[in-house]
Amino acid sequence: MPEREREMVMAATMYYLQDLTMETIAKHLRTSRSTVSRLIKRAREEGIVEITLRPDRSRAPGLGQALSAAYGIDAYVVPVPDAAPLEERLDQVAVATGRLVGRWFDSDMVLGLAWGTTLAAVARHLPRKPTRGSEVVQLNGAANTRTSGVSYAGDLIAAFGTAFDAHVHHFPVPAFFDFAETKAAMWRERSVRRVLDVQARADLAVFSVGALTGGVPSHVSAGGYLDPEDVAVLEQEGVVGDVCTVFLRADGTYRDIPLNDRTSGPAPHQLRRIPRRLCAVAGDNKVAGLRAALAAGLVTDLVVDERTAARLVTGSAGSAGSVSRASSASSGPRAPVEPAARGRRAVLQ
Repeated sequence: MPEREREMVMAATMYYLQDLTMETIAKHLRTSRSTVSRLIKRAREEGIVEITLRPDRSRAPGLGQALSAAYGIDAYVVPVPDAAPLEERLDQVAVATGRLVGRWFDSDMVLGLAWGTTLAAVARHLPRKPTRGSEVVQLNGAANTRTSGVSYAGDLIAAFGTAFDAHVHHFPVPAFFDFAETKAAMWRERSVRRVLDVQARADLAVFSVGALTGGVPSHVSAGGYLDPEDVAVLEQEGVVGDVCTVFLRADGTYRDIPLNDRTSGPAPHQLRRIPRRLCAVAGDNKVAGLRAALAAGLVTDLVVDERTAARLVTGSAGSAGSVSRASSASSGPRAPVEPAARGRRAVLQ
């Protein structure tokens, strides 16, 4: 273990597990109090220390178990007060998602990312975890008639690459093609096929669910990606949300929605080939879209704020068909897990 990392572990152990003051730790390490403070801060930033809080009256554990049992997924419910603004709920979900990605993504792995408002928040809360031989790949294009999408999606993908010292694969194609024939031709190009091949090797996918209205708008609906005519067609088709710019109806179906023929994102049957699929969601307006994603079997792991989880559980009784569909579409139910938070403590890894 490098000397600096050893000092971080020692400082964090004495501070969090032995309840020593920074002054006492400084004497033990023969350094200054300010240096101890920096060591502890860096230990948190690099994921050596994880701090979890569980409010005494939180509904999170029960909600997580209910979601796991209903949908055959591993659910991580983030305790957030019901009165908290949506921006705060999103930020807390992003923090929890960043920690899970840091825990799961490792050397010689491929991470697939779908850009969007939620993933942009996650990118701000990633731990620093150097890896070797790892790759980060963009799952869907971001260009439209207003922008190339490079600065937005490119910066987001690059942030993940920097956090893990991973090689980055951008996907510089439109989010939606004007013609399905154009997409088919592009998909035959070797430069595009190279990125598609990396996507097919992904071990972990991280994405959210896009909502067409309400709350914090999705980047697809707010970023000029949809014409009024497109929105009208989606409404006629009964679309409730999207995953990786692929639109879904309430029952999880997608194949005969015209706009999906022109999208650059992976179809659900392709996304389901990725072994672990982490979905991060915050906001009541995303409940219908999230339920559709679960019905399509797109999610193996879910990070969701407490209020949104409660709405999802409340409506789950009326979605028995969707739950059955999710079970048959996936590779089988996963064992329910307890939420990670169990009292106030620091976890040294």
